[in-house]
Amino acid sequence: MPYIKKEDREFYDEIINELAEIISKRNVELQDGDMNYIITSLIKKIYPVKYKDINRAVGMMECVKQEYYHRVAGPYEDTKIKENGDV
Repeated sequence: MPYIKKEDREFYDEIINELAEIISKRNVELQDGDMNYIITSLIKKIYPVKYKDINRAVGMMECVKQEYYHRVAGPYEDTKIKENGDV
């Protein structure tokens, strides 16, 4: 789960907001590549290149994907089902 203490979030929020603002101003066609570069660069700087750490990094990214789906895509789909009907 991505839930960290509020006081720990404050440590990151300013730089995350700055980075989000920079990326948001880029051409939308470049944003996905930018995000991929940034995320991959962070992972490479943080996780050592050893099997267990590669496993940790891949697992963490899978959890990020699932959390995003759970928090954003799922509720969006539920709204659209209510608007347009189920399949």
